[in-house]
Amino acid sequence: MKKVAFYTLGCKVNQYETEAMLEMFEKDGYEQVGSEDYADVYVINTCTVTHMSDRKSRQYIRRMKKKNPDAIIAVVGCYSQVSPEEILSIDEVNLVMGTNDRKKIVEEVKKIDASRKVSTVDDIMKVKAFEEIEINKTNGKTRAFMKIQDGCDRYCSYCIIPYARGRVRSRDLESIVKEVENLASNGYKEVVLTGIHVASYGKDIKDSDIKLLDVIKQINDIEGIERIRLSSVEPILFTDEFVEAVSTMDKVCPHYHLSLQSGCDETLKRMNRRYTTAQYKEIVDKLRKEIPNVAITTDVIVGFPGETEEEFEKTYNFLKDIGLSQMHIFKYSPRKGTKAADMENQVSPQIKHERSEKLLQLNKENFMKFASKSVGKEFEVLFEQKVGDDKYEGLTPNYLKTFVTCDEDICGKIMKVKITEVKDEYVEGILV
Repeated sequence: MKKVAFYTLGCKVNQYETEAMLEMFEKDGYEQVGSEDYADVYVINTCTVTHMSDRKSRQYIRRMKKKNPDAIIAVVGCYSQVSPEEILSIDEVNLVMGTNDRKKIVEEVKKIDASRKVSTVDDIMKVKAFEEIEINKTNGKTRAFMKIQDGCDRYCSYCIIPYARGRVRSRDLESIVKEVENLASNGYKEVVLTGIHVASYGKDIKDSDIKLLDVIKQINDIEGIERIRLSSVEPILFTDEFVEAVSTMDKVCPHYHLSLQSGCDETLKRMNRRYTTAQYKEIVDKLRKEIPNVAITTDVIVGFPGETEEEFEKTYNFLKDIGLSQMHIFKYSPRKGTKAADMENQVSPQIKHERSEKLLQLNKENFMKFASKSVGKEFEVLFEQKVGDDKYEGLTPNYLKTFVTCDEDICGKIMKVKITEVKDEYVEGILV
């Protein structure tokens, strides 16, 4: 039996696509092994959001060929899509595929050997249809990330992803429902709807007014699925209709990752974001008013070109006032081919580091304030894994990582937990 190993960088979409490609290899008789083990085929699913992502991909490629000089090295994903010639020029690489036609990966691997080099990357901007790849197996997991959309038309000035993923393409609703039903029959209890720009779902479907809300409503009716989450979304999604609808659906988790990037309107304008801080705050207030215990998490970029100390202070004060439950802080990384990379007044690495540290400290404070409100309250926790002797980890509906002690296996079960204590990035509780 031949062996295949995957190494995945980047977002939940990449993780979904890796799971789907792995199933294709297993159906063809391959055995999955760890990314550091000996294998006949190594698949690197790349990210290109930052220079660090590119570098990690290159380092892994070179390391894997040393484990088996006769192995086929296949590189797929966003880095491959935007820089196929650069990838193909790496001595160890045999096959380069982009962000489309992943369903053909096993077929392409079969065509070559370790002495050949092939690229199948085409113009992603010409791709108009969503590529149907799916996952069916549980692999012992209880939470499934499901890709329902691809592509982006936002063109934020710092982001290379629209060039790596192409135009907006939405997955057929019937196909989504079918996969969720299959996942439910295989034991999954929670699905996370993901995509490159999930809020754009449906805008490419001609002669139809279908939207993301229609997808959520359909999944909410599927027996066996007990929780629905959304991956990162932009504020444009949260109309009064949307908020009112999700607040009444019992399976939709009260947790939204509401992308921000900056708390300063001048910075947002240079980023080409399509909202203001006032609009963002209005949406946060609306969610908090309509949905009890709602958790709102976000992403923030520090050190964007032209970000003065005054602009950063506006961001800091905005985030302090709005008190989101958790923030992911990123230092701006120039990407060749984007407008921001050529902007004047690039911020020094030292200042980026200082601003990042300041926001990371604020994030700790905000999390403690949010999580402390849960102490003494009871939540339904979906337990996902055992993390030590009699210790289990799971998530509350509002995305609090929760640990309990139990002398029986509770993985895959939803159980009521009383929160007793808040730690740095998680809470502890007891089963009730």
